[in-house]
Amino acid sequence: MHRRDCMRFGASALLLVAAWRTLVAAADDAEPRLAFNELYKSQGVLGSELSPKTRSLAGKPVQILGYMAPPLKPEVTFFVLTRAPVALCPFCNSDADWPADIVVVYPRERSGWSQDGLPVAVTGTLELGSKIDRETGFVSLVRVVDATVTTIK
Repeated sequence: MHRRDCMRFGASALLLVAAWRTLVAAADDAEPRLAFNELYKSQGVLGSELSPKTRSLAGKPVQILGYMAPPLKPEVTFFVLTRAPVALCPFCNSDADWPADIVVVYPRERSGWSQDGLPVAVTGTLELGSKIDRETGFVSLVRVVDATVTTIK
C-alpha cells in the first residue's frame, strides 16, 4: 500500500467515524418511541391500565408507528392510529368494532397526510386521559397532539 492510499483510507475512516457520531447523536435526541404493545399493562382490554412507560411519557414528545384508520367524517381534524391496517367503515360500524388500543392523532397541519394504506410515523406530544372530541363526540384515552405525520415507504 502506498502512502497516498493510506492517507485516503485514513481520511475516509475519519469521515465515516464523524458521520457515525452525528447519526448516534441524532438518534439520542430523537423522540422516544412508544409501541402499541407498550401502551397498556395488559393488552387487548379497553379500559386497561396504562403502562408505566406510557404514563412516564405523558406531556412529552413521542413517536408512534402505525396505520391510519378510515376517517370518521371527511372534515374531522384528527385521525385514528392503529397497530395494523383497519378497513372499518366508520359510518357503518359502531365504536365497539374499533380495536381497543387506538391512538387519536391531532396533526399540526391538515394537509400533507392521506390514507394510502402505508404505515406512518406520528411524532408529537403525548396526552393521556379521557377526552371527548367536541365536533364528533369521539372519546379517546390516548392522543398525540401537534403531530407531524410521515409515510413510511
